[in-house]
Amino acid sequence: MLDLNFVCDNRDAVEENCKNRGLELDLSRLVELRDQRSEWIQTGDELRREQKEISGQIPKAKDNDERQTFIAKGKELREEVSAAEAKQKEVEEELFDLLKQIPNMTHPDAPIGEEKDHVTLRTWGDIPNYDYKPLDHVDLAEKHDLIDFEAGTRVAGHGFYFFKNEAVLLEMALVQFALTKLRQKGFTLYSTPDLAKDEVLEGTGYIPRGPETQIYSITGTDLSLVATAEITLGGSMKDQIVDHADLPLKMAGLSHCFRTEAGAHGRASRGIYRVHQFTKVEIFAFTAPTLEASDAIHQEIVDIEEEIFQELKIPYRVIDTPTGDLGGPAYRKYDLEAWMPGRGEAGEYGEVTSASNCTDFQARRLGVRTKVPEQKGNQFVHTLNGTAVAISRAMIAVLENHQQADGSILIPEVLRLWTGVDKIG
Repeated sequence: MLDLNFVCDNRDAVEENCKNRGLELDLSRLVELRDQRSEWIQTGDELRREQKEISGQIPKAKDNDERQTFIAKGKELREEVSAAEAKQKEVEEELFDLLKQIPNMTHPDAPIGEEKDHVTLRTWGDIPNYDYKPLDHVDLAEKHDLIDFEAGTRVAGHGFYFFKNEAVLLEMALVQFALTKLRQKGFTLYSTPDLAKDEVLEGTGYIPRGPETQIYSITGTDLSLVATAEITLGGSMKDQIVDHADLPLKMAGLSHCFRTEAGAHGRASRGIYRVHQFTKVEIFAFTAPTLEASDAIHQEIVDIEEEIFQELKIPYRVIDTPTGDLGGPAYRKYDLEAWMPGRGEAGEYGEVTSASNCTDFQARRLGVRTKVPEQKGNQFVHTLNGTAVAISRAMIAVLENHQQADGSILIPEVLRLWTGVDKIG
């Protein structure tokens, strides 16, 4: 969430930013509500001042009649104070509902446009040149009995699946590989809850309920299944004041992720590319409230993501995500897209990680602050998140890029410690 006064004082820039992100927001109502709120706060303060004066007059009354007059006036003022507070609350609810719809501001260098307008910053690895028709991960899984889609559908419906045999070993190996690397990089490891309160989801910028949500909610409760450990790791410091000397807080969270994936269809969603449940190792950080501090961690997260896929020997490209594809919280986001030989007619890149600098957008909603030395008051920290490994898509990249002409699949060397085998098939 952006600062209210910042939005009102920079209305033109905020509206232009919304437009660049694909939102047409007229902020005139928000400015009007801000002014109404100020008026009701002033009215309430003035009424409370009068109420205090009247209360002070009661013991000094000359006689009982005057005393009763003061008491009656005090009662009248209490009712007026209550009415002013109710009106202020009503205005604030509408005001902050509107404020929550406004996305974060955007880095000036981020490309403007939709997904197709992304900018490729760099590529790594050589795209394989096969002298045979490579299989996609669905056909590879069928050939080697690695994924049971039919059982997943029988148990939970379309979009669910069972990993089997070496795929289970690969899943565990990818998790161990990512967690081990992040611990070596100084990140504290967490295994996080699969549920979070709706207020925590809202704080991190997710919509827990409503027609546009991608979240599974638990009926009759204020809980929802998490779509990423970004939600739980961010929420772990809700309403806390972090010691400035302890920043940055660098976390790595292992969780299951649940997404409705409403409206996802077509070949791009074939197999396990877009599913309702998967395991993920997420990177998260709280930093000092400066762009210098958060930009440094942002780069560190991207470096780790690249290092992981280089060691897995998966060709990839890093893209600068355009404004229309940033989502609400991100100030800037880089996506890492791995080459997937079985995607499309002749292979395509598919997103496997993202890394976002959310500045103070999430922290303001979650109430996570720090006391900066030699500055007055507390300031909202910056938050960042990134994907170390999302198992379903990393699995696709590993299976398809390491398939051999004879139909077997080589296990990347960095994973063999945990799989115990060097080849499938």
